[in-house]
Amino acid sequence: MGSNSIIPPGAPGMPGTWTSSSKSGIGKSVNSNSFLAFTIGRGILNEVFYPTEDMACLRSLEFLVSDGNRFFSEEKNDTDHSINWMKEGVPAFHIINTCKQRRYSIEKEIISDPLRNTVLQQIIFNPSSNDTWPECNLYVLLSPHINNNGAGNSGWKGFYHGIPMLFAQRDNTSLALACSSGYLKCSVGYVGVSDGYTDLKQHYKMEWEYQQADKGNIALTAQIDFSKNKKVVLALGFGSTPGDAANQAWSSILDGFDLARERYIYEWQKWQRLLKNLKSDRNTVGRNFRSSAAVLRIHDSKKFPGGIIASLSIPWGNQKGDGDLGGYHLVWPRDLALSSGGFLELKTEDNLLRVLNYLMSTQKSDGSWTQNMWLEGTPYWNGIQMDQIALAILLVDNAFNQNFLNKERIARYWPIVKKAIIYLVKNGPSTEQDRWEEESGITPFTLAAEIAALLAGAALAEANDEKEVAQYCRETADYWNDNIERWLYVTDTAISKEIGVEGYYMRINPSGLPANEVKEQYLNLKNHEGEEGKILLGDLICVDAIALVRFGLRAADDPLVLNTIKVIDAKLKVNTPSGPCWHRYTKDGYGEDQNGNFSSTHGIGRAWPLLTGERGHYEIAAGRIDKAKKLLKAMELFSNNSLLPEQIWDATDIPEKGLFFGKHSGSAMPLTWAHAEYIKLCSSIKKKKICDLPAYTTQRYIKNKVTSLIVVWRFNHQEKIISFKKILRIEVLAEANVRWTDNNWETYTDLNTKDTNIGIFVVDIPCNNLRVSNISFTFFWEQANHWENKNFEIKVV
Repeated sequence: MGSNSIIPPGAPGMPGTWTSSSKSGIGKSVNSNSFLAFTIGRGILNEVFYPTEDMACLRSLEFLVSDGNRFFSEEKNDTDHSINWMKEGVPAFHIINTCKQRRYSIEKEIISDPLRNTVLQQIIFNPSSNDTWPECNLYVLLSPHINNNGAGNSGWKGFYHGIPMLFAQRDNTSLALACSSGYLKCSVGYVGVSDGYTDLKQHYKMEWEYQQADKGNIALTAQIDFSKNKKVVLALGFGSTPGDAANQAWSSILDGFDLARERYIYEWQKWQRLLKNLKSDRNTVGRNFRSSAAVLRIHDSKKFPGGIIASLSIPWGNQKGDGDLGGYHLVWPRDLALSSGGFLELKTEDNLLRVLNYLMSTQKSDGSWTQNMWLEGTPYWNGIQMDQIALAILLVDNAFNQNFLNKERIARYWPIVKKAIIYLVKNGPSTEQDRWEEESGITPFTLAAEIAALLAGAALAEANDEKEVAQYCRETADYWNDNIERWLYVTDTAISKEIGVEGYYMRINPSGLPANEVKEQYLNLKNHEGEEGKILLGDLICVDAIALVRFGLRAADDPLVLNTIKVIDAKLKVNTPSGPCWHRYTKDGYGEDQNGNFSSTHGIGRAWPLLTGERGHYEIAAGRIDKAKKLLKAMELFSNNSLLPEQIWDATDIPEKGLFFGKHSGSAMPLTWAHAEYIKLCSSIKKKKICDLPAYTTQRYIKNKVTSLIVVWRFNHQEKIISFKKILRIEVLAEANVRWTDNNWETYTDLNTKDTNIGIFVVDIPCNNLRVSNISFTFFWEQANHWENKNFEIKVV
């Protein structure tokens, strides 16, 4: 390695930021020998993830162009970009970036080496020259952000066995940038002061050739030598040491770009041949089917098989720095479970089993899953979202019903599934956070998922010879299902009068009280400053109510559902040139503000393409396949080079910020959950039914109209009223003797609780032969050997 005492000024450089999350390409090899993934945005290579998909090591690698005199151009900002997939569904990209002043064009192909930890770019630089302006030179600018940090990076120019390269290192990860034609000049500097961008912007040529920059936000710069060949290969290698990274890069160059590209494409196409083909009617179904399948596969970790991260991006990354370590390159168990539903429809057994195994291996000791986590399972945020627990149970049951799980595997999984069921019944139906990770209470999506999961859990319990558990799960599911309307359906509100409907399902009920009793209470929504998020519970409209149909609890033509659909469309629907899209809920604050800047306190939640997919599934349930096809087409039009964003811009165009009505915003792109929803909608349209409809709900609640005989009293959910036609079920978390009376303690009855075999102990008291209009009761705790010393009461009507 070479050394030099010339140290650049300006340490540690400007605070680092990430790049825009609006990707136009993502890729990685399916070969197990390569452990990196790359992303493309605005015509250049940006974040590269190594050695795992949750560890970004690069902010960007782009080209700068200058004529040495008065012309300076930055590739990402000063060119028009054209990008295409080389083969359908194969994440290898051909890009042409054309100077807006027509001074040059850069043509490149980007892949990763299937055999090495190297990103390869084959480049053809076409400078224009005439009597008016001289020919330009091409420079590469690399901004390392190793191990998810812009700070603390060290870089230098050096040699690997005599080959000139640029190096960077942080902790135990290194990168090396090699060029097949070599470099004419190299420099390392601190961003904003002594980096190559600043140098070329000021001098139109490289005046600085600094040797080494330590522990800062740095950039590496080199002038590429095109004197011998107009086609060069840049290799960005990664490894645990500088030598390792350099070996990866130079070996890839020696092996040849053409061979790597051939192998890369062949192996992707080989994997795709395993997929179920849904493209026989390609005019109406699945134009982006193969690319969406590739997106799911790319986000599945190699080192931690089955760990699907939410997105290879950081939403609004160009406004976020080292304080936002996680971005979306973390595992959300909810997104993971929903995304794996895409693998179910692809019928790729290997991928699905990896996901199931990953979920089973990352369960917490109490039976839940953390809000999100790094790939090895370490929590990042620690919120509890009950839908994540429910969706994990449903995924196991769905895979079991489709014969992806043999008896041996389901026997291994059952103790884990049972722990999840125990957590669900002990802590549901309320959730600490809804599926949007914000509010607590009872919410339609989470409640629907929980009820369906309890029925799925019952079936799995029976398959494992635990009939008492199965019975309890079904009885609890029936009780929760009976209470959906009481907890969530409001009537006679200002909005119902405005829309002309009797009522609708509201977004969330923070308590177990009837919805009409809490509708005038206020909730202060997240992502707002002060009381700007204050809203009446009864005025909080959300798309989540259609989950009652998606999970098979209510029919698509149920009058209460139809009322809610009218309200959703009046308050949340936006019609774009590409088709309809929906906001999540009223007064959503997660998105850009009115000026197009992301704000954590003054943002405006934009429309989500995955909600167009969810609405498509509702239309299928309603028998309107043609409408579902139109919504699928809208999802395709919302995509950017086949990549689906989390949100689209739903206001007047702001061209200078790249925001156009109906196109991607600065939110995460691609979002794996959205691509899974697209795949599932393709499948559902072909099948003419919801592909992931739970197995037991429709038969039980829509066809057989099963209702509950019980009303459940718990310490954390103390019912006040019960019908004399019902059975009072008292549930506690420890063995007890329940002493109760229906005549003001003139006489009383002692009942020992019954163990349900899942940590809940119950007593059932029929109410049809009572002597007065209330029941009073208290507890003697067996293990603690003491009385509760308090009486509780429920009114019988």
